Amino acid sequence: MNILYAASEAYPFIKTGGLGDVTHSLPIALNKLGESVRLVLPAYREVLAGTGPAEMLTAWDIPGVGVTHRVQLLQVQLDELGDYLYLIDVPALFDRPGNPYMHDEGHSWRDNAERFTVFSRAVALLALQPPDANWIPDVVHCHDWQTGLVPAFLSLSPAPPVTVFTIHNLSYDGYFSQHEFNQLRLPAIWWSPEFMEFYGGFSMLKAGMVFSDHVTTVSPTYAKEICTPEIGYRYDGLLRHMGNKLTGILNGFDLDVWNPATDPHLAANYSATDNFIKGKRANKTALLQLAGLPDNDAPLLGFVGRLVPQKGIDLLTAMLPRLFESSTARLVILGSGEKVFAAELLGLMRKYPDRLHVHIGYSEPLAHMIEAGSDLFLMPSRFEPCGLNQMYSLRYGTPPVVNHTGGLADTVVDTTATTLKNSTANGFVFHSADAAALLASTRRALKYFTNPRAWQQVCRNGMKMELGWEASAKKYQKLYRSEVAA
Repeated sequence: MNILYAASEAYPFIKTGGLGDVTHSLPIALNKLGESVRLVLPAYREVLAGTGPAEMLTAWDIPGVGVTHRVQLLQVQLDELGDYLYLIDVPALFDRPGNPYMHDEGHSWRDNAERFTVFSRAVALLALQPPDANWIPDVVHCHDWQTGLVPAFLSLSPAPPVTVFTIHNLSYDGYFSQHEFNQLRLPAIWWSPEFMEFYGGFSMLKAGMVFSDHVTTVSPTYAKEICTPEIGYRYDGLLRHMGNKLTGILNGFDLDVWNPATDPHLAANYSATDNFIKGKRANKTALLQLAGLPDNDAPLLGFVGRLVPQKGIDLLTAMLPRLFESSTARLVILGSGEKVFAAELLGLMRKYPDRLHVHIGYSEPLAHMIEAGSDLFLMPSRFEPCGLNQMYSLRYGTPPVVNHTGGLADTVVDTTATTLKNSTANGFVFHSADAAALLASTRRALKYFTNPRAWQQVCRNGMKMELGWEASAKKYQKLYRSEVAA
C-alpha cells in the first residue's frame, strides 16, 4: 500500500513530544513491512534548515484569512525514512523561529487556525493530485488536531483515499471560534454539531474524528478512558457513539534510537545480559557529575517530561521535600513547560542543591543519560495516552513509578511478591493521582532498591519486554488493509 503520513512534527526534523517520535518511527516500521510510506510536514524554518536541498514539485493557490497563499510543495529524499519527505512551504505561516505551535512567551500563535487549515488543504491536494503518478495514496494517516481538517477536505472528493486519524492527546483539540471558521471560508454545512461545531466554536480534532474512516488512539486503556466524562474532555459522547470505529493501538518506539547496548549518548553501553551492573553504575556516575550532585550509592531518580499538570509535575514538587527528609534519594529533572512549575523547581533546587538538579528545556543527549543513569524513573501523570518515557525506562533497566492510567497501565506491572515470583514485575504503580500516593509508591520502590537480587530482577524484566514497533505496525497494517478493502 501507498500510505501518506500527515503530521505537524516528526523527529529528527522537529519535535516537541511523543507525537514527533511516533511519526518518525512508525513509518519506518511500516516500510520494513513492505509498505510505501511518505511523510508530509509543514516547512518550518527549523525543518528547512535541517533537511538540506529540497526540490520544488508544484505550487497551489490556497485561501487563507483575507489572503490567497502561494503554497509550494517541496520534496526531500532521505535515507533514514527509506522514502520521500514532502514539505508544505508557506513562508508567511511557517517561516518563523521556535516552537511549531507557540511563540517564546508560551502562548499559541494567533494564526494557528489559518496555519493548519492551509496545511490541511495542501495535504488533501497532495493526496488527490500526487506529483508522482506512480505513487497514489491508498491511505492518508493523519495525526492530532493540526491535521484534523485533512479528512474533511478529502471527504469533498468523489473518490477519496481511506483516511485514518490518530488522537495522541485528547486534551489538545484545536478549538477555534466561529469568527475564525468564517474567516477560513470553510463549507457552511460543516458548522453543525453533526460535523465540527463544538460548544459554540469549532474543533479540528472533532473534524478528524467525524470525517475519517477510522479513529485510533495510542493505547487500549486510553481508548476506553476517553469514552468517559472524566477523561473525555466533552468528546466522550461522540467517542462512545463511534463504537468499532475507534481502536486503541499501543505505541512502540525506535529500538535503534533507544538501545542501551549501542546508545552513543551513554558513558558505557550495556544490556540485560552484558555489563548491566557496571554499565548502569558508569552512567550513574556520569549523570551525577554532569548534574553536579555527590557521587555515592544513594538512589538516583529521574524525570523527563513537560512541566504541565497532566504530567503530575505538581504532585512531584509537593512530595519532594517529604521524600528528601525521609530518604537519601536524589533527583535529576529535565523538562520545559509552564513557567510557574519551572520557577518552583528551580526554587527547590536552590533549597536542596545536593539533592536536586533541574534542567529547564530539552536535551536529547541528557534525556538518554537520565534514562540510563537513574535507578528509578518518576512518571506521575494524571493521564497518559500512551507514554514513551516509561517504555524507554523499561528498555534501559530503570524501573518506572507510574500512575495507573492509559498506556502506563498497559506497560508497567507493579512489583509485588506475586509478580516477582512470576517474573512480570517491572515497575511500581499507584492508583490515585495525588502526592501522597506518589510518595508512598516511591518509598516502596526505594525499599526494593535495598534488595539487589529483587531489584535486578525487576530491571531485567523490563529490559526483556517487546516494546518496539513491529507488533503495533502489523496492527496498523491490518487496519489499513481492512479499511481499503471495505
